[in-house]
Amino acid sequence: MLGERSKSFVPSSDVVEVDVREDEEQAVKFSEIVDLLVAAGYFRARIKGLSNFDKVVGGMTWCIESCSFDVDVNLLFHENLTIGQKIALTEKIVVMLPKMNCPHRIEPHQIQGLDCIHIFPVIQWLVKRSIEMRKETAGFVREFAINQFDKVHSLDGKSGSEDAKESIEVNIQLARRAYQPRRRFKRTTAAPKDETAKVKTTLLEYGVLPVTSTAPKASKSNQGGPERIEEGGGDSVNAGAQVVHLEEERLSASAVGGIVGLQAQEIVEVSERYASLSVEDGDASSESRVSAALEKQRSNLQNRVKRLKKEREGQVLKISEETEQLRKIQENRQSVEDAFIRMNEMETEENKGTLLKLKELLAVHAGLKDQEHKFREQCKSDLLYLQKLVENCGETCEPQEEQSRVAEYDALKESICKTRLLLAKKNRAIASLMRQLDDVPGRSELTQYQRRFMELYNQVSTKHKETKQYYTLYNTLDDTKLYLSKELSLLNSILENYNEAMASTSGKEQFLKQFEAIIAGVKRNKEKVEKKCAEEKERRFNLNKDLVALVEQQRKYVAAVRQLTIECRKNEALLAQLRAT
Repeated sequence: MLGERSKSFVPSSDVVEVDVREDEEQAVKFSEIVDLLVAAGYFRARIKGLSNFDKVVGGMTWCIESCSFDVDVNLLFHENLTIGQKIALTEKIVVMLPKMNCPHRIEPHQIQGLDCIHIFPVIQWLVKRSIEMRKETAGFVREFAINQFDKVHSLDGKSGSEDAKESIEVNIQLARRAYQPRRRFKRTTAAPKDETAKVKTTLLEYGVLPVTSTAPKASKSNQGGPERIEEGGGDSVNAGAQVVHLEEERLSASAVGGIVGLQAQEIVEVSERYASLSVEDGDASSESRVSAALEKQRSNLQNRVKRLKKEREGQVLKISEETEQLRKIQENRQSVEDAFIRMNEMETEENKGTLLKLKELLAVHAGLKDQEHKFREQCKSDLLYLQKLVENCGETCEPQEEQSRVAEYDALKESICKTRLLLAKKNRAIASLMRQLDDVPGRSELTQYQRRFMELYNQVSTKHKETKQYYTLYNTLDDTKLYLSKELSLLNSILENYNEAMASTSGKEQFLKQFEAIIAGVKRNKEKVEKKCAEEKERRFNLNKDLVALVEQQRKYVAAVRQLTIECRKNEALLAQLRAT
């Protein structure tokens, strides 16, 4: 393993392919991971204060826990973990994924290094599995809640709706009966012909008492008197009550009490008010006072009617809301019953055992609830018994014994406080030592560091090689451009001076000499370039020799490490045997 990984960063003449991802692509995948976790319901991924590692690993842990998969791994995640805790958590996640039948594979160092390109398909699969599991759980919980509701409430089928309708009708009748006008007196003689007297007597029949005034003599036109009746209707309380005629004199309290026999004082007041309102036709001032009293009474009645109408509208609205709610409950119940019918129709030999087991669990759950209720009742009775014992003990204990107990309690309390302080100091010391131990990297952490360093070295070496090739290409192109520019300038000068040099013999000879000098300079440059090329070839040969020697040393190192590993395993096996014996 180590030898294979070491070969990946050994420089050689062959091209070494290294999987290097650009930072932009990693950032895009990380944003897609965050969006996926937020869409699934893990809203902590939107918190800006959390690190990228906490968002990714926290989302993976949340998805695994929501899948409700039974494994012997404790996925305890919290923020700002130490390096050792991060390594342990990522290793647990990697161990759990194959047990959950995840089709994608990932390494712990890829999670720690936030290799989002390899993490994204794993999180995508976990989110999909989590959503499916939540849908299944939601359906089961909904059906269980409906079943428990049916056990407690009695709204089942047509009987429940009929009971609800009867209850609503009874409430409506009670409301109407409570707010309907109640007749308190009943006329025993013919109604008077005067309209004002009719209004007065009618108001008195329903218990409305006009404003009192100085009692004038009663008018002979008032023929009838009131008689006391029940609150609920017009039947007389005293069936054999005498008919009272208002004569010219006032109605006395003794006469009214003898007629009715109930609530004498109230009837006295009514008779006085009634007599005071029985005025002559010519008494205009009394008529005005009566009219004002009737107007005031009329306004009060109108206000009361408005208030009652408003209350009636509220009651009607409440009844309509309750009726609508009842209708929705009945529809939901009907849908649930249809679902139960479909579920019973879907029952097969394969899932019959599962359904029986579910019914048994529901029965056990109901039994446990009954036991819990009984246990609570027993605890309450025991509490009352113990409280009585404490009260009796407090009454019978002597003062000295009570003081000794208080002193003993204070001493114990002080010793407990000291012990807690010592325990807190020990806990702080233990926490400090744990932090120091976490700061020291272990074997697994060093292995992770080595892998990360190797990956970083591969990336750096590849980037360095790529940059070096760019520099070499640039220098080569620059030299080529320089030589081409020199060649172009030389050809331009030859073309410009050729006609002038060929015009005379001396100029021709001078031109040829200059041309020979140029050729000699080109030959010298060629020799220099060839010499430099030979030196580079020799340097390359020496480097290849060094490379072969280093590769041979690496092979020897790998063989030695392999042999050391084998011997270490043998040593551990022998130590285990010695400990067992």
